[in-house]
Amino acid sequence: MRDLNKRKEEATPRGIGVLCDWFVTKAQNATLWDNQGREFIDFASGIAVLNVGHCNPRIIKAVEKQLCAFTHTAYQVTPYESYIELAEKINELAPLAGKKKSCFFTTGGEATENAIKLAKAHTKRYGVIAFGGGFHGRTATAVGMTGKVVPYKAEIGVGMVGIYHALYPNKLHGVSVEDSLKSLEHICRSSISPYDVAAIIFEPVQGEGGFNPAPKEFVEGLRKFADTYGIVLVADEVQTGFGRTGKIFAMEYFDVSADIICMAKSLGGGFPISGIVGKQDIMDSINPGGMGGTYAGNPLAVAASLEVLEVIKEEKLLDRANMLGSKLQDFLNGLNCKEIAEVRGLGSMVAVEFFKDNQPSPDIAKKVQSIAMSNGLLLLTCGSHGNVIRFLYPLTIPTSQFDKALEILKSAIEGGVR
Repeated sequence: MRDLNKRKEEATPRGIGVLCDWFVTKAQNATLWDNQGREFIDFASGIAVLNVGHCNPRIIKAVEKQLCAFTHTAYQVTPYESYIELAEKINELAPLAGKKKSCFFTTGGEATENAIKLAKAHTKRYGVIAFGGGFHGRTATAVGMTGKVVPYKAEIGVGMVGIYHALYPNKLHGVSVEDSLKSLEHICRSSISPYDVAAIIFEPVQGEGGFNPAPKEFVEGLRKFADTYGIVLVADEVQTGFGRTGKIFAMEYFDVSADIICMAKSLGGGFPISGIVGKQDIMDSINPGGMGGTYAGNPLAVAASLEVLEVIKEEKLLDRANMLGSKLQDFLNGLNCKEIAEVRGLGSMVAVEFFKDNQPSPDIAKKVQSIAMSNGLLLLTCGSHGNVIRFLYPLTIPTSQFDKALEILKSAIEGGVR
């Protein structure tokens, strides 16, 4: 058999960037095995998809049961009860005021795009305000809202009319909450009337932007601004949702609520599903047929999602997320490494940011990542400068394996800052 990397280069486009030069053959809970028989501790979780672990036996059993019944009908043609049951459960869990409705899609990008479509239909407006450092997907509107040029927008002709980017608070990089809220006002003085803005979309904890938790006063300011001008406030919880932050939804940390919440990733426990939950009057803004998708709310993924919610509840994964996250933050702060500019996070959505000579250092982050991988620990970088390591271990990871990962991480950081 020819070299797999050579085959990959010949068969697939270079626009699909791939981190690892090895290929997975098996995965279980927090462990990956590659085609050379090597073992890796997975602190990436398929980019925040596997809060309940790889091949969780309860998820597999639920999907197998559905597999024997039917695999696909298209909900818009032939509906099924499980879709309704999942919507009811999400409606009950979502921290939104008043009556709620939910619907499901396949990818996170579909969730954010449909949230914006609903906001536009509800307000009869065209404008959208997003934030620098934000990530909302790779489809047209979603990548337009994404606040990071490289690699998502550079040299691909992305340009969406009516999308504007405000500043997201980041104390380490000199952006205060006041600066951020004033940037909203600046946009509405210089670029678009606030009465033409349909939606403000933000992440309660920025994902690709560097795992930056939103300050409470910032979210309160967004809510006030949205209420003043009749704007729909959309919380993108694609990466934060379903236990990662120690809550089902990160918006539970705030005293105000959004109008729509987007979800995906760990909702499906490894199966492709996304969704949005929102206030009833907004969710009913589009006529029948204006929403959906051939595979939207696929019955296999819905079955997985229903079991994910049970696993999180019965195995107390919210408590475990907080415990593991606290342990990780204490560990990182205890390293007393001068190149560590900041350790931050909510629950188990934790990150460490590296500076050298008072400047962001992507080189250190990449070196730490490389050393860790060579010693069997898979890590992901993020941040507007690429100088952040984010931690996305399954919440079901055994404590002994978590401790082993911290030992590898310690050596990787020590080697990375040399």
